Amino acid sequence: MNPEPVTDWAQLPLSRTTVDRAAELRDDVELVERLLTASSTRVVLVRGASLAVRDAHGSSVPGALVLDLVPGAEVVAVLATTQSELTAPHAPGWLFLGTDDDGAYLALVLPAEADEDVDISGVVPARAEDILGRGRRFENLRDAGHLLDARDAGLATTAVGVAAWHVRALRCEHCGEATRPARNGWSRVCTSDGREVFPRTDPAVIMAVVDDAERLLLGHAAHWPEGRFSTLAGFVEAGESVEAAVRREVREETTVVIGDVVYRSSQPWPFPRSLMLGFRAHAVTTDVVVDGVEVTDARWFTRDGLAADLAAGRVLLPMRSSIARGLIEEWYGGPLADRTG
Repeated sequence: MNPEPVTDWAQLPLSRTTVDRAAELRDDVELVERLLTASSTRVVLVRGASLAVRDAHGSSVPGALVLDLVPGAEVVAVLATTQSELTAPHAPGWLFLGTDDDGAYLALVLPAEADEDVDISGVVPARAEDILGRGRRFENLRDAGHLLDARDAGLATTAVGVAAWHVRALRCEHCGEATRPARNGWSRVCTSDGREVFPRTDPAVIMAVVDDAERLLLGHAAHWPEGRFSTLAGFVEAGESVEAAVRREVREETTVVIGDVVYRSSQPWPFPRSLMLGFRAHAVTTDVVVDGVEVTDARWFTRDGLAADLAAGRVLLPMRSSIARGLIEEWYGGPLADRTG
């Protein structure tokens, strides 16, 4: 049976976007300074994998959110009157996200946890990161991605992904010296030899494995909460095609042998830097033996069986922002109860 078109593969939660990245502007060394003087510029506040958000009043989507965008002038005023390491030479600083008809978008990366330094008088000095984050609600992109509209989902995914790369690229991978941000957040340059590096993405395959009886194979990873099951996934190895990676990962983790492999869609997954390539894979064997290391349980599910397990609370599904959820619901033929883990 062919999968029902219940998943809109062109509109996966973290693949959606409406903003032009305007990459041709990244080499402009005065870009951020100029944009911050424009009244239409808005700033996305990023803290780890979380972003400042607020309720989307008037939306027809239950629980809908919007990014809590800050006018550029407001951020500049805070930075000018407080202590801050946000724009220190080696900090991620400003990230240029792009433009649309409403203006330009920047991201400012806040520290995940702020240290409370005390001055000689015993007072904790006011810092820009504290003031900018005060009173704002931060939600993890994994949990909130599907609740944002296309514009905000694209901005949020890009901001989290590039910010995560900066945190891991503070030192030159060749000589170990410090690096500094360049190209308005889209590269880093070694302060010793001038070598330039760019954000990288690691390709990973994720697959709905289905047998001749239309059962779906779901696995439980060792580090997941009890009862959580999802589609199998793994990274593509050097010198390997994505189709070969699908077959290798399924066999390594469950001993199931895969025949035909059909590509479905892709989605960025910036935790910290994956690109998830989604597939539907046909199983030619059905005996399951888990590796016991990465995967500690794997089972075949019928549609009725999965629905019953969800209703009884025996199984938790991946969050709606993941491509895994789309693969599962395409196989199922429609939306499943929103019980996630």
